[in-house]
Amino acid sequence: MTWDLFSSSDQARRVTRPDPRSGGRATSPGTARDSLGAAPREEWSVSEVNDAAKELLEGGLPPLWISGEVANFTRARSGHCYFTLRDDHAQLHCVMWRDEARRLPTAPDEGMAVRVLAKVTIYPSRGDFQAVVTLLEGKGEGLWKLALERLRRKLESEGLTSPARKRPLPRHPMAIGVVTSPSGAVFHDIVNVVRRRAPWTRVVLAGCRVQGEGAAREVATAIRRMGTSGLVDVMIVGRGGGSVEDLWAFNEEIVARAIAASPVPVISAVGHETDVTIADLVADLRAPTPSAAAESAVPDRAALIRDLERDGWRLQQAIATRLGRAQDAVDRGYVRLIDVGSRMTVERRERVRIAARQLESISPLGALARGFAVALGKDGHILRGKDAFVPGTAFDLQIADGSVACRVDDERLEAPPVEQEE
Repeated sequence: MTWDLFSSSDQARRVTRPDPRSGGRATSPGTARDSLGAAPREEWSVSEVNDAAKELLEGGLPPLWISGEVANFTRARSGHCYFTLRDDHAQLHCVMWRDEARRLPTAPDEGMAVRVLAKVTIYPSRGDFQAVVTLLEGKGEGLWKLALERLRRKLESEGLTSPARKRPLPRHPMAIGVVTSPSGAVFHDIVNVVRRRAPWTRVVLAGCRVQGEGAAREVATAIRRMGTSGLVDVMIVGRGGGSVEDLWAFNEEIVARAIAASPVPVISAVGHETDVTIADLVADLRAPTPSAAAESAVPDRAALIRDLERDGWRLQQAIATRLGRAQDAVDRGYVRLIDVGSRMTVERRERVRIAARQLESISPLGALARGFAVALGKDGHILRGKDAFVPGTAFDLQIADGSVACRVDDERLEAPPVEQEE
């Protein structure tokens, strides 16, 4: 069934349609009269009217940019989105099919001013006038800003953007990981910087798409695989510059949580210095560019050599200082040892002298020196009593400077008194 409702010709507007009263043969509106015998009138079914209006609207109006405020925005389980677009005087029911709705960064707030690119039509089964939206943009800061701010607040409430959880980067990594597009310039820039600054460092690539539908999931998967591989000490996640839409994969929650869960420190290097993403806020370090990220990840060879030379000089100075202090301590110890030894020698000599004097006072030789004598038998035993002095017995008399041979001539019963020394 076809028609041209914009034609000025009556004949052109006539519709050829089957007539049930004629056994299905086609009739024209001019051959039909109502039961009252009035002027000819075509009979339309509800479906035909809705189909005609649908084709009229879709064929007569191109896709339009329509502005208004959002009301009652809902996303069905199927992924389709339904909402109302309104202004001060009217409202328009809108639908956004799943494939187009998937590109929305977030749902618009109630009453948010937006503009949509839509094609007006009629939903035939209900006769509802509606707009099928293919693109929805927020006015002012827009949906992208709104989505970023919502996710930032959510992650901040969980402490994932807190400076307290930022980890320091390793000073001398043996290997760094790079999560980016394998065909872009970012990876080559990072490799060139690493080769210039620290050529001994290995660079491990986890290639993935960095923009477009599904890119966020690929980036998150690459981060998880790189972090758990055990191959790298630090990781760079990034891409070159672009529009907000181009960088949006790095504003997705799945990427932010993969960075936060990484077992190795992560450097975010997304876009240019003025671009700030959710990945920048969650990462352990934000670099303004991928090249700057590489410079932050590895030490500069020339600076490292200077540091080694400086540290070597400091080590020499420290060793010399320690040796000097040790030598001083040895010298002081030697002096103290000599002093202590001298004092101990004097003290010991004095104690020996006193002991010798004491021994001398009780020694028989001391008694001999004072004028006493000791009688010794021929066998060298001391003759202690008078019974040992039998007349005719020979003995030696030990005196201070020698001995005198003696013989007993007579035995006296009583010994003469001994004079006491004054």
